[in-house]
Amino acid sequence: MEEEGDVAADFLEELLDIADLDGDLDIDVEDGRASVSVVADDAAPASLSRLVGRDGEVLEALQELTRLAVQARTGERSRLVLDVGGYRQERRGVLERLAREAVEEVRSGAQSVHLEAMNPYERKIVHDVVAGTGLTSESEGAAGDRHVVVTAAP
Repeated sequence: MEEEGDVAADFLEELLDIADLDGDLDIDVEDGRASVSVVADDAAPASLSRLVGRDGEVLEALQELTRLAVQARTGERSRLVLDVGGYRQERRGVLERLAREAVEEVRSGAQSVHLEAMNPYERKIVHDVVAGTGLTSESEGAAGDRHVVVTAAP
């Protein structure tokens, strides 16, 4: 895990230099995965927003590039998680709230609740919250339309 984080940090430092962006890197291990966060400089916290993009699309692409850089260097498939400017942490809070709201709708009598399309990492967050309440959730749809459906436990 440490090697993954170090390789990812090297790759991201070069990228930040090329893009002429200021940011500090925090390396950690969370849930058995290397985790790297690019933290904005206090003087320019909005400068990293270009690395997040609309709905985190640029962040997802950057995470994949970083994983590929790690794999090329280590020979191992990486499950590294990348965050930029606290976007994933903030998004986690939103997803947990959405999951709790869906659970309440089902408990209030709804047959099922279909949530918005999400990437696999985001769907896992929702599935974990729902599982913790005793209800059931599953992913439905294909590609960019894959989403979570929350239902009462059978």
